Amino acid sequence: MIVLVVNCGSSSIKYQLFDMPEQRVIAKGLVERIGEEGSALVYEHDGKKSKVEQSIPDHDAGVELILKALVSPEGGVIKDIGEIKAVGHRVVHGGEAFTGSVLINDEVIASIEKVADLAPLHNPPNLTGIRASQHAMPSVPQIACFDTAFHNTIPQVAYMYALPYELYEKFGIRRYGFHGTSHRWVARRAAEMLGKHKYDINCITCHLGNGSSIAAVKDGKSIDTSMGLTPLEGVAMGTRCGDIDPAILFYLTDKGYSIADLNKLCNKQSGVLGLSGSSNDMRTLGEKAAAGDERAQLALDVFAYRVKKYIGTYTAVLGKLDAVVFTGGIGENAVDIRAAICNDMDQIGIELDPELNQGVAGGEVKISSENSRVAVLVIPTNEEAAIAVDTYQMSQA
Repeated sequence: MIVLVVNCGSSSIKYQLFDMPEQRVIAKGLVERIGEEGSALVYEHDGKKSKVEQSIPDHDAGVELILKALVSPEGGVIKDIGEIKAVGHRVVHGGEAFTGSVLINDEVIASIEKVADLAPLHNPPNLTGIRASQHAMPSVPQIACFDTAFHNTIPQVAYMYALPYELYEKFGIRRYGFHGTSHRWVARRAAEMLGKHKYDINCITCHLGNGSSIAAVKDGKSIDTSMGLTPLEGVAMGTRCGDIDPAILFYLTDKGYSIADLNKLCNKQSGVLGLSGSSNDMRTLGEKAAAGDERAQLALDVFAYRVKKYIGTYTAVLGKLDAVVFTGGIGENAVDIRAAICNDMDQIGIELDPELNQGVAGGEVKISSENSRVAVLVIPTNEEAAIAVDTYQMSQA
């Protein structure tokens, strides 16, 4: 069964075409700069990569271009669009309405629209992609897969903020969490690697990239996570500040900062970029730190320290810990960051094997020592495959 997975941004569409249930990627690509100069389709299949540069005025045109490439006589991978039997869509925010992936109908679209103000940069483009796909393939089942869904098992004691309760009742202000598709994927893979049932594992999953979040997974279900109402809360990130004293914002308001200034400051100018003053790329910061740049080293140290604190906190919450999982661009590739996070963690049973950590070269790898009571795993995330699995299962129901 052929399944198309679509991930729409405000000016882009990422996609992958899967042969299910084998999870074999037939083709993948990116439509970029939609509605802008220099718009193009980057297309990959059978180890070949090509680029089509042309005007792409909107997402409808982007989806049409993707489908045209998939059936093209020159580089197509299917004979007819009718071979696509289901489309899975990444939707960032589902609010409290969805605990899993769902078949899209008018009610689902209305619910996604209702919480759009909680993810204004993501939900509207996600909806645009859904409508464009419905327009291009009106008879094909469309499935919504929510970043927030995996975290809907978080108990009230963990998701409520200590604010007046009516703010939750009126505006839905609570912890929602993000990266849920990634956290669920690696938690399930960790269970398989350790020979456990998916609902018989306690683990801490660390999705570390330009946006980073940590999740406490008990008996295979999320019970806490570092991101909150928005993706700004939690560990220090590439450009996001993460946890701060909220009174800092009041103080800066008194100093003349506007709401727009503070929004930009916290989301675009903070994190390791703000600390280092030079970059939000961990590779660049590593090079600068090795050359003696003290602020680059500070940024790296703060990042690792904040992740370490969350691991300690969630260990206390879980009680029993089977594994710590690293995923995401930083989690999968930054050897020194993993080492710094796991350093001096033997008191809670975490002991890294330096050689195994150094030798990670892709794939799913255990990097803890034989004496470590807690397994430390590196598992590449595969959100597109997770969406494809959900889409396949939902369309078969």
